[in-house]
Amino acid sequence: MVTGTLRRAQRPEQERAWEVAASVCDPEVPVLTIEDLGVLRDVAVSGDRVTVTITPTYSGCPAMDTIRDDVVLALAHAGFDDVDVKTTLSPAWTTDWMTDAGKQKLAAYGIAPPTGRARVSGPITVSLGVKCPHCGSLNTREVSRFGSTSCKALYECRACLEPFDFFKVH
Repeated sequence: MVTGTLRRAQRPEQERAWEVAASVCDPEVPVLTIEDLGVLRDVAVSGDRVTVTITPTYSGCPAMDTIRDDVVLALAHAGFDDVDVKTTLSPAWTTDWMTDAGKQKLAAYGIAPPTGRARVSGPITVSLGVKCPHCGSLNTREVSRFGSTSCKALYECRACLEPFDFFKVH
């Protein structure tokens, strides 16, 4: 079973295949790699065949076809000619899988990264505000539950008056 922790390869060819697949950028948020996003779940090498497992942020994510094609292309350019990309929906993707570096890249890009943990046991914490990635103010409001993509909500900052996307916690 694949867990929320990324599985690193042990063999040199498997590690090289992982690094190539991990370098593929998300087509919707091009400052993030699929590794930053937590979409890359596993890379296995068996003989000449490379099998890459990815999990979409949402089951209907329109970027998955592009990600699959980009992974195949990147691996082909690296000399891996027999590539299979599998999509798995279980376990479901969670923002807990995003790397800290990915969250920092989101903020630098102008998208408020998810805060808190999606999967918790015990009392559920309530977010009191979303921090503006432009000025750092917590004086923000949700304008629309859905932003430029279904995984983001549209917010505006009441301090600097700038609109911004918030990567929803889930």
